[in-house]
Amino acid sequence: MVPTPAAGQLAAERPMRADAQRNLERLLLAAREVLRESGADASLEEIARRAGVGIGTLYRRFPTRLSLLEAVYREDVDALGDRAELLIEGEEPWPALEKWVWALLDYVATKRALFQELVDAVGRDSELLTHSRQAVNDAAGAVLRNAQAAGVARTDVEPSDLLRLVGGCTMMGELDPAQQERVVSIVLGGIRAA
Repeated sequence: MVPTPAAGQLAAERPMRADAQRNLERLLLAAREVLRESGADASLEEIARRAGVGIGTLYRRFPTRLSLLEAVYREDVDALGDRAELLIEGEEPWPALEKWVWALLDYVATKRALFQELVDAVGRDSELLTHSRQAVNDAAGAVLRNAQAAGVARTDVEPSDLLRLVGGCTMMGELDPAQQERVVSIVLGGIRAA
């Protein structure tokens, strides 16, 4: 199966009219919203309606449900990697790590149902999911190493430790915001250098 390119890749392949680019961006944004709310039950018709386009426009850009899901997933994981780079460049090392952890939590929360649907459709070892694992691992490693080099994160913590700890915070089901804040602060406190 050939992976569906994300919005940026689609635009790079051939020049896109401004209105077509706006439609694509609105479709991906609407898809994220509907997927977050409805998970695997997300309706393509609802996505098109929220994007303000007809269902034909959605199908011209994404001929299958899977192609839309792949595009959203790829674009979001790449954005998570980009976020790590921006935080490293623009923030002090500890706030960069904290902000990236919160971005990862948000990413995982919105991708839980989508991930399972993709695994079922393309398999865990597909190019898309292999790329996604690598991108998340690379981003985690970058923000963690940056904090470790500055002496603000424990040097015995590995990127995989960070990902497991944060992943564990997402496996507890729905937490109220105050409890989630406490749990994440406990995790971050355990990573911070004394």
